Amino acid sequence: MPAMRRAAVPICLLLLTTATLARDDGRYANSPLKPWFEGLESEFGKCCEDSDAYVLSEPDWKSDHGQYRVRIDGEWVLVPDGALLRQPNLTGRTMVWKHYIDGHPRVRCFIPGSMT
Repeated sequence: MPAMRRAAVPICLLLLTTATLARDDGRYANSPLKPWFEGLESEFGKCCEDSDAYVLSEPDWKSDHGQYRVRIDGEWVLVPDGALLRQPNLTGRTMVWKHYIDGHPRVRCFIPGSMT
């Protein structure tokens, strides 16, 4: 049992370190869109910054009567109404912010592009 405890500490540290690597690394510090990205929020919480968004090309998202689906890691995922961002898209690009539940991708935030 003590060996398992010793192994748990490095694993926990690795997980904490990995989580922090997803944060903004400063590449977008001078972007005029940085405040816009930081203010994006859905019913599921903050969308994060541009570095956390994934730009989708047209074959990787679909719209049918106002309901969106996106392809993430080869899997089609329904965009929940609460994840849809309804403000103007200042980038013009279709973007999704994803997270995983039980190994499957889910949508935290989605904004359709204005230049499709």
